[in-house]
Amino acid sequence: MDSTMIAIIILAVSFLIMLVLRFPVALSLAGSTILTLIYLEVPLEVIGQRMIQGVNSYALLTIPFFILAGQIMGEGGLALRLVNFALLIVGRIRGGLAMVNCVACLFFGNISGSAAADVSSIGSIMIPMMEKKGYSKEFSVGLTTSAAIQGVVVPPSHNLILYSLAAGGTSISALFLAGVIPGIILCVALMVASYFMAIKKGFTQTQKVDRKDIPKILFDGILSIMPAFIILGGIFSGWFTASESGAIACLYAFIITFFYYKEIPLSRMWVIFKRTLRTVSMVLFLIAASNAFGWVLAFLKIPALVTDALLQISHNPTIIMLIITVLLLLLGAPMDMAPLILIMTPILLPVVTSLGMDPVHFGIVMMLNLGIGLLTPPVGTVLFIGCAIGKISIGQGARAMAPFAVVLLAVLLLLTYVPSLSMWLPNLMKH
Repeated sequence: MDSTMIAIIILAVSFLIMLVLRFPVALSLAGSTILTLIYLEVPLEVIGQRMIQGVNSYALLTIPFFILAGQIMGEGGLALRLVNFALLIVGRIRGGLAMVNCVACLFFGNISGSAAADVSSIGSIMIPMMEKKGYSKEFSVGLTTSAAIQGVVVPPSHNLILYSLAAGGTSISALFLAGVIPGIILCVALMVASYFMAIKKGFTQTQKVDRKDIPKILFDGILSIMPAFIILGGIFSGWFTASESGAIACLYAFIITFFYYKEIPLSRMWVIFKRTLRTVSMVLFLIAASNAFGWVLAFLKIPALVTDALLQISHNPTIIMLIITVLLLLLGAPMDMAPLILIMTPILLPVVTSLGMDPVHFGIVMMLNLGIGLLTPPVGTVLFIGCAIGKISIGQGARAMAPFAVVLLAVLLLLTYVPSLSMWLPNLMKH
């Protein structure tokens, strides 16, 4: 066995052992990288250089801006206003409260960029509301957790930004535009499924809005969804970049929360800053460690080895993409989404580009694929949060989520094999 193969084994096995021992993922990445470089007798200074290089990127400014904007809006009662806005749109339909859940999750995903934040904020409102109106806890949790996955696809998804960095600087603006139509398709598919399931289960109660409340609900809804229009409008028009749109969205969220609605005191801003700083610190450390890990992958030529191995199985793009889909679904169960993006993108991107797949298209497919992993035990973060809010067991939540997971898988296959659904907007805007 040659030294390269031994180094690959050291890298993979040490990483897996650290994960099993419940080391943080970032430390597992850094630790396995150090052990591999020691074996290869490569100076350890390389790790520090690569970690610094990993976070030395202007595009990274996008992440704290969008996280801060989402935190401010979420703290200021955004979720309830978006739920009321969704009620105004589809609440009168039989079983419409289930559809309201889907629409509200889409709206909040357009603000938070996070599936976990989506299910935490919308779930805390919708799950008790649905239960009060006669929906079962299991159905409410299964639908809410599944609908929250829209947050990983639609702009300003934090995971799309991570993918952009891992993919060597693929345009964030193009990725944001590419997520718009898939997000709408996903929402419509979940709405249709939830409508028929609600009717079948007898959850037919409607939720009407008083006429006198309509103007205020409409106005509040438009104000709440405005950051999404700021982000997409700026990118569409070319007036500012994704990073600049994040800064403007932060300013808008600050003004509307603290000086218009005034539901929370300005002193809460310190708590929001601390929470944002904690999240951003974890993300940046993960990015830094992943960059060093990715350098070792490239040094050992692992992406090329994976490409050759897959192409030896078949040269048919349909089969290769099916294999990659199954692989990502399997990996998404035991690992969280962010590290998988940073680890697997450098490995799989050369494979799909060799088949003629656009990196932007693959980014959207990968997001939804790994997003489904957030619903899959043993590390189904979104499922765990939803079950905690609904006060049901993980097993009950998983069973209730299963029919919606079938819908998510169907949309995943549709987006995988019909690239125009993702690429139409970026091509139209020539990003």
